[in-house]
Amino acid sequence: MWRVRSGVIEIVIATGNPHKLEEIAAIFAGEGLAGVQLRSLAELGKAFTEPCETGSTFEANASIKALSYAQQTGMLCLADDSGLEVDALGGKPGVISSHYATDGAETGASRAQRDAANNARLLRELVGVAPDKRSARFVCVMALARGGSLLHTSRGAFDGRIGVPPAVPRGGNGFGYDPLFLVAPGFARTGAELPPEEKNAKSHRAHAARQMAAWLRENAMQFKQA
Repeated sequence: MWRVRSGVIEIVIATGNPHKLEEIAAIFAGEGLAGVQLRSLAELGKAFTEPCETGSTFEANASIKALSYAQQTGMLCLADDSGLEVDALGGKPGVISSHYATDGAETGASRAQRDAANNARLLRELVGVAPDKRSARFVCVMALARGGSLLHTSRGAFDGRIGVPPAVPRGGNGFGYDPLFLVAPGFARTGAELPPEEKNAKSHRAHAARQMAAWLRENAMQFKQA
């Protein structure tokens, strides 16, 4: 069963990234979500089997992760899946955003190598596409699960467009596609030029986390009584 200790609901976050855990915790606190303690998988001190993300949508992959780790840990589990959608490419890179250059295959390349290859492929595929036809968005879907049940999903988006070289890439604050992504509505700065606090406030993950926090706040009593 999920854990409730001294009126505090424990939720495990399906990530090994401590920065993501801190970001979600800060958003939850800012939304007035009290009585919830977030834990990382690493904190539990056990080895877990990483599920295969075989879904064709962000919702599917977030749900796969949430359900798998909820069953393995016996706790409420929150997982997310995110990526970039470019309209001129029919929504690609989509769920394979982090491995776009290799069509979703893991090759053992470093994060910096993957980012460079992914960005190069994206720019090649957009050659000749007019600036106003390069609309894009970062998408994040969060899924909350308990045991074998999916309880809730939330979706956030961060709108913009992909810039045209040599104006991009630029900026040193981001990673992934951030140096190529011109942020709406002004399209004057890339995601990699935003200060971290501004990016975290506007990001796709922030929007999804705030929606999830609202749902948890409204439904927390059912977990505390269970």
